[in-house]
Amino acid sequence: MSSNPRKGILSLKISDQNMLYHSYMPFLKNGGLFIPTNKSYALGEEVFILLNLMDEPEKIPVAGNIVWLTPNGAQGNHAAGIGVHFSDIDGSAAVVRGKIENYLVDKLKSDKATYTM
Repeated sequence: MSSNPRKGILSLKISDQNMLYHSYMPFLKNGGLFIPTNKSYALGEEVFILLNLMDEPEKIPVAGNIVWLTPNGAQGNHAAGIGVHFSDIDGSAAVVRGKIENYLVDKLKSDKATYTM
């Protein structure tokens, strides 16, 4: 059991399409996001994201598991953070993935580098 229960709750605000493109991980089955953080997490750890997308008034809650770790001082000056694969236990992953892909409809086929690949 974690000594800090709030560690597993992440609040993320993505306010522009460019940031969303760099954070989104479409290669994961349910989609996912890279979340910049200096906190340490373990692969497979469950987290809960309160996602604020663009100028939407409501935060979107989505659960996920950590599938990517970029530590501080990573090679190539990559931002430190975690990659979270959306869990589809309650159907929220499909909703979040759909919203993100609607915002990125013109950019998903781009070959520009992102925070993860």
